[in-house]
Order: sequence, then C-alpha cells, then structure tokens
Amino acid sequence: MSVFHANAATPGALFIVSAPSGAGKTTLVRELMARDTDIHHSVSYTTRPPRPAERNGHDYHFIDIQTFLAMRGQGDFLEWAEVHGNFYGTSKSWLLNEMQAGRDPLLEIDWQGAQQVRSQIPQAVSIFIMPPSMKELERRLRSRGQDGEEIIQRRVAAALGEMRHVAEFDFVIINDDLQAALEDLWAAVKASRLAFNRQRARHPDMFEFLEQC
Repeated sequence: MSVFHANAATPGALFIVSAPSGAGKTTLVRELMARDTDIHHSVSYTTRPPRPAERNGHDYHFIDIQTFLAMRGQGDFLEWAEVHGNFYGTSKSWLLNEMQAGRDPLLEIDWQGAQQVRSQIPQAVSIFIMPPSMKELERRLRSRGQDGEEIIQRRVAAALGEMRHVAEFDFVIINDDLQAALEDLWAAVKASRLAFNRQRARHPDMFEFLEQC
C-alpha cells in the first residue's frame, strides 16, 4: 500500500473546500482559480459515466469499477466515497507531486472526505462555505429549476447535516454576497501561505541562514 509523504515542510499547501449544495462553492472556487494560478483543481477518479460535454482528464478521470477497486486496494486514493452507487476518489500521487513542486492543489469534497484527508494530512487548510440563511439556501435551490419539491427538501435536510460539521474546519465563509465571499476565500488562502511552516518550506535558504547565525 502506498503512503502519503506530504508534511509541513512540503512547499505546496493543500486546500479543502466543502459546502452544502446551494452555498455557491463551485462558483467561488472557479473565480478563485481564475485569480490565483498557483491553485490547481484536483481531478477525481469516478466510475460514473461522463455527462454531455464532460471531458476525460479534465472534469474527471472516468474508469470502470474493477480499475477503481484495484486502485483502492493498492492505496492509491487519499480519500474515496460511494455516492448513489458510483465511486469517487482522489489520487495520492497527483497531490504529492503538486505539493512537492510548490503548487497548491484544491479539493472540492464533502465533510466526510475532508475528515479522511485531515487524518492523513493534518496541515491541510480546510474551508467551509455557508449560506447566509436556510431560507436563502432553499431559495437558491429552487431558482435552479432542476428539482422537484421532494428533492429540494432532501437537499435542505442534507445541508443541515453537513453544516453541523462546520466547527471541524479552519475557515468559515458566509456567502451572502459573491464578491465579498470571494475576497474572504482569497484572504484565507493568502493567510495560510504566510504561516511559519509554509514560509520556511517556500524559502528554505533564508531560514537555514538564520538557524546557522
């Protein structure tokens, strides 16, 4: 089984972004990545078939169940989950290569996946996106015009369950205004890069010089 070797001395930082459906996570992450090219979105592996316009290697790595289970058995996934009968997983080797190269991978995963990741990489920076209220969350879900009443109520109930885990995250952003929430998200990213261990990893010569003085 492979072992994940990232530690506090790895130049790149790992960001985890979680949110209930309707909180605006996808839009915020897309805008963040357009602003900060050092952040690279993780492309998950999945056994579900591709949807129209989805591209293999860009949206997901589409693989069959046998391949997924073999990769899981070999310990290739940092975290994995089964959702509605389909498997999803995050590659350990990709994350390690990104972080060792000084780039910052970003995972969009739920609170359960976040728990799995933090158990292996405690220094991962976790960010939770919250709606301003349950009333507004329900309004956003309805405005999509995609789901019936029963599904909307299930999504609202699921959102409550997810938000009960908000205290497990390092940063919490209330997405009331998109632009303000984006500024908050970017501020969390910038602040985490200024932590001592991260600065020491990114600028080793300077800190080694100080330690020798």
